[in-house]
Amino acid sequence: MLALTGSALVFASEVRNLRVWAGPDSTRAVLDLDGRVDYRLFTLDDPARVVVDIDGTSIEHQLSIDPERSGVIEAVRHGVRNGSDLRVVFDLEENAKPQSFLLDPAGEYGHRLVIDLTPENAQTATERVREVVRAATTGEREMIVAIDAGHGGEDPGAIGPSGVFEKTVTLAIARALEERINAMPGMRGVLIRTDDYFVPLQERYGRARNAEADLFISIHADAFRDFRVRGSSVYILSRRGASSEAARLLAQSENQSDLIGGVRLDRGDDMLSSVLLDLSQSASLEYSSRAAESVLTQLDTVGRRHRSQVERANFVVLRSPDVPSILVEVGFISNPQDENNLNNPQHRERIAAAIARGVDEHFRQTAPQGTWFANNRTRGRHVVERGDTLGVIARRYQVNVNRLREANGLDDDVIHPGAVLVIPTGS
Repeated sequence: MLALTGSALVFASEVRNLRVWAGPDSTRAVLDLDGRVDYRLFTLDDPARVVVDIDGTSIEHQLSIDPERSGVIEAVRHGVRNGSDLRVVFDLEENAKPQSFLLDPAGEYGHRLVIDLTPENAQTATERVREVVRAATTGEREMIVAIDAGHGGEDPGAIGPSGVFEKTVTLAIARALEERINAMPGMRGVLIRTDDYFVPLQERYGRARNAEADLFISIHADAFRDFRVRGSSVYILSRRGASSEAARLLAQSENQSDLIGGVRLDRGDDMLSSVLLDLSQSASLEYSSRAAESVLTQLDTVGRRHRSQVERANFVVLRSPDVPSILVEVGFISNPQDENNLNNPQHRERIAAAIARGVDEHFRQTAPQGTWFANNRTRGRHVVERGDTLGVIARRYQVNVNRLREANGLDDDVIHPGAVLVIPTGS
């Protein structure tokens, strides 16, 4: 019985394909398998190589790579080892630190062996985003906007009726939005994903934190089971239930990105279970809500809105405890008309312009002291509404309560609905 089992293992598994994605920080190689395998990985020097031995596995065709997308990988070759095992050798342009893990089937993919290669002298994602911030003009501080193009690389996101990928649309809009924001005074855009590669959800908001972003915007163009559903929406994080069943389903779908794109889930540094308890998130959520309202208002000038109010759901990508974060659904790629619009460069430019206007309007009202916006803010007025207090109004306009009293000649904190308060500048 044991002999038969051992004989069967000669062709127990098969490598069906190799896919390579190169990002600015690392290169990812993915071997598609027809089942779960045992493997060993090691590196060799002079020349630099990564060797993967896979037990009881075969391959029926040559492995190939696209030189334009191969990153640190110079070539790949394979051969039979010990009569029944497969050896795959990655020839590298330079020494790189490998990390490997197996993934179970998810989305359109089956079993996978993922190998991430990070060059020893590569610039890290943290260094890259901080370099963008340092390149900002000196003097009055600019507000930093982290722009996240949803999905990427292994994870295509939703796919439209004619085959348009969500990841392609979101990257195009993110790049257009970065250009718009950088062309406007007082702001600087930082792209979380600069090309077609995968970034885990937690790392996306982590990069925004490293950039010390004032606002994080994640751009998506999702699908829905009813192809008639279309239009734009804006979401913020919910620490409780979703604001609608559609919002819950959307968050559930988006949160699958790590499973599809490929993330090692046994990491010890995962903070997702505790981040929602961070007290600083309460203030961040209030600020996020106001930013979302401003962006949603401007999106109404571009085309149909799917939701007339800001929605809430538990999106992993919005879980930063201290960076105000919003998720913008620019349309439903499952709807033929929305897909056609989103595939149109002029329409994408109009979406980017609308989001930029919303961000600009938001910062003009809320940017803190020391920023370009605060120093160039026109003297404004606020009509007191029921439930307003001086403290609430001061936080809304990012001004000091004492300055607010002085500007309005108030001896105490008593204010009445209908009263008009002058908002001091540069406070």
